Amino acid sequence: MSATGSGYDLSVTTFSPDGRVFQVEYATKAIEKSGTAIGIRCVDGVVLGVEKSIISRMILTDSNRRIHTVGTHSGIALSGFAADARQIVNRGRDEASSFKNYYDAVIPGNVLANRLAGYVHLHTLYWSYRPFGCAVLIGSYSPQGQPELYQIDPSGVCHSYYGSVIGKNKEAAKSELEKIDFSTFTCKDAVREIARIIYKLYDESKDKEFTLEMTWACDDTKRKHTRVPKDILDSAVQYAKELRAKEEQDSDDDDDDDDPPPAAGKS
Repeated sequence: MSATGSGYDLSVTTFSPDGRVFQVEYATKAIEKSGTAIGIRCVDGVVLGVEKSIISRMILTDSNRRIHTVGTHSGIALSGFAADARQIVNRGRDEASSFKNYYDAVIPGNVLANRLAGYVHLHTLYWSYRPFGCAVLIGSYSPQGQPELYQIDPSGVCHSYYGSVIGKNKEAAKSELEKIDFSTFTCKDAVREIARIIYKLYDESKDKEFTLEMTWACDDTKRKHTRVPKDILDSAVQYAKELRAKEEQDSDDDDDDDDPPPAAGKS
């Protein structure tokens, strides 16, 4: 079968002969060009971090946020088209408010994730819609008080993770996450680890300058979703930059050691 749309990509309701929905695949490709977003579920909470590109030096730092609060204990990190993700965030806030008004309780993470996944999937069922050009990570708590992390893709598929990555450098960042022992990992450990991974994978020659945006919901915040304190975030960024510089220096030293010795009789 052809790997291209060949006319089967004109509508999100059309399957190709080999069972593919090309518009959903195109939406996934759009996410791969966006900043990396990482979520880690820890023993004492959940941490979300996003690489937010600086598109202009005149833009205020707090504008165009990539992580949003949708409930007392819930936050959403996004990668892809920010305008598309904003509709998911608004829907999440509506769901959290509706749940609170009806049940007089904070919406559990699994309920919020499943409702938003259904909303995203709805946009793959009708010809008058197009898929969302974004993926989101949801950090929240279960009714039993356990931290939870969910990922929702443009297809509407939703899974729960210990650690998850969306955006560019997804596979490389995922390999780094797989080395973590999540049974002992704390939120403060996760802040440093997310900073380390994002700075390690940053390519100065190809990628734009960025700021690191990070939030958490943990025991230290009484399980409320808030921004990571500036001093903790700055310390993590400094740690990540120093580690990157050290690795680059070690790499340069190794390259020098590999150079052949000068020929005899030549200075």
